[in-house]
Amino acid sequence: MNWGTELWDQYENLAAHTHKGIEFLDKYGNFVKERCAIELEYAGKLRRLVKNYQPKRKEEDEYQYTSCKAFRQLLEELGDFAGQREVVAENLQSNVLRELHLLAKELREERKQHLNEGARQTTILNTAIGALDRARRTYERAARESERALEAFQKADADLNLSRAEVEKQKANMKLRSQASEDAKQDYTDQLRKTNEAQRQHYEQRLPHVFKQLQDLDEKRIKNIKNFMLSSVDVERKVFPIIMQCLEGMDQAANNINEKEDTQLVIDRYKSGFVPPEDFQFEPAAGGDTTDSTTNNHHHHNHLTAARGTVSGNRIKKRGGLLSIFSSNKKIVEACNSIKNNMSTDGKEDYSDLPPNQKKKKLQAKVHELTKQVTQEQGAMEALMKMKGVYETNPTLGDPMTVEGQLNECCDKLKKLRAQLRKFEELLAEANSQVNAATLNTLPARANGAPPPPATSIGSNSESLSRSASESSVSTGTGAGGGAGGRAAGGSPESGLGGELAVAHPDHANGHADHDHDPDQDNDHESDFDYYYEPDLQPLGYCMALYAFEANGTGSTMRMESGERLLVLETDAGDGWTRVRRRQTREEGFVPTTYISTTLYADARDH
Repeated sequence: MNWGTELWDQYENLAAHTHKGIEFLDKYGNFVKERCAIELEYAGKLRRLVKNYQPKRKEEDEYQYTSCKAFRQLLEELGDFAGQREVVAENLQSNVLRELHLLAKELREERKQHLNEGARQTTILNTAIGALDRARRTYERAARESERALEAFQKADADLNLSRAEVEKQKANMKLRSQASEDAKQDYTDQLRKTNEAQRQHYEQRLPHVFKQLQDLDEKRIKNIKNFMLSSVDVERKVFPIIMQCLEGMDQAANNINEKEDTQLVIDRYKSGFVPPEDFQFEPAAGGDTTDSTTNNHHHHNHLTAARGTVSGNRIKKRGGLLSIFSSNKKIVEACNSIKNNMSTDGKEDYSDLPPNQKKKKLQAKVHELTKQVTQEQGAMEALMKMKGVYETNPTLGDPMTVEGQLNECCDKLKKLRAQLRKFEELLAEANSQVNAATLNTLPARANGAPPPPATSIGSNSESLSRSASESSVSTGTGAGGGAGGRAAGGSPESGLGGELAVAHPDHANGHADHDHDPDQDNDHESDFDYYYEPDLQPLGYCMALYAFEANGTGSTMRMESGERLLVLETDAGDGWTRVRRRQTREEGFVPTTYISTTLYADARDH
């Protein structure tokens, strides 16, 4: 197959064909260029997608679940996948698009040279054909003139009237024209030979050579388009193993999702460690035949409780006026405020503001972190000691004193870390005991001499506040009886608050109201501003009595037995008292906050 032989007369069509071929090469180049742009845009959008769905700092805790971890791993794999699309675009640009542009430029230049050569050869042939045409016309003109001269001679020779000179003249003209015709014929014959030779050279050698070069150029273009396509496929084939690894990573991430493990993580994260509330007991109708010793001892308070639903029954003593004894002692109030501020700061460090189970988890993590830091510091100290020993053995390597300062600093840091570790280990042991106690749902009554236990509920800030205030008053000598009379007026076994109450109201020293005084006398000192009216209060939670408490007889406090379970109506407002209700009799009153362990429903749900 040779264009020069088969297409010897298709010069114009071959010129147009090679032009269209190079245009097709450019078209394929534009396709690769746009493909690269799409790959880069795709990769960029994938990277933005991965970035937009990366977990925020506030969402880090949520990404502990296996499904969230799998999603994070999927995002990482998708980022790597986007990187491979960028590799495809870069390799297409360097291995295909750049070479394609160079090839198109080269083919255009070669085609131009070949077409110029073909045009030159065509011009040579056309020149020879033009010369042949001129020689032929000259020969034809000379032949006609020779014939006319011959006819004129023959006519003159036959005419007897003409002189011999005239006849000779015609004869000489005839010979001259005949010789010119022969010369023109010879020139025409020579030019014909030359033109035919040029034509043979043109169509058999010169033009086929040009066509062969154009054929080679076109075949080179086609072959390179094939190679470019194969290179494009090879570019993607090379990244395909990595893309498969990305897909396998996504597949593995999905298979790592474990619904049971996530369920357990939800339990570990939100479990508070509190014990669910007990069953509600049957509550007899008010005014019935049911009576007990507690009801008889607090007939006046129960009457107010049973009368709820009427205007007079909703007349409840205001909290501020009821327990204003605490506000009269400025030292205790200032001490309470100071301790409360301290507790709000320290609560974040020892996690005392968290439920028992969450507190335990945080402390475990803290102990683990401190243990790791201690191990690192020990390794650093050992390395410094070895370095110091090497310097002491070989002073040319360094001065041992340069290590001494670092060693002392490391020792100080290690001491501080060990002290913190001991502190949090003790807190962890205490938290473990609290969780175990809550799990067993056992709160044994403490001896009178035992200190109140630490708070085990979300509402422990107010309990700690009252307890701290009690300890503060004891340390300042305000406790009555040096602890022997600490039970007076409802104070906790070692609470200075009870002592202050006894000092302020000596007639309540035995924890009972003086039944000989006139009840109307109390009313003379009270006005309607000391009371307010309210509907039935909804319980905020429940509490367990850690100690027995005897009411002070004012109708505002309520007796309770150790281990008794009560409903919480109002939390401690900073005065050391919590408002509670007895389920069976709906009796209500205030009890010392330090005497109970409180669990609030809302806080238990939140944590």
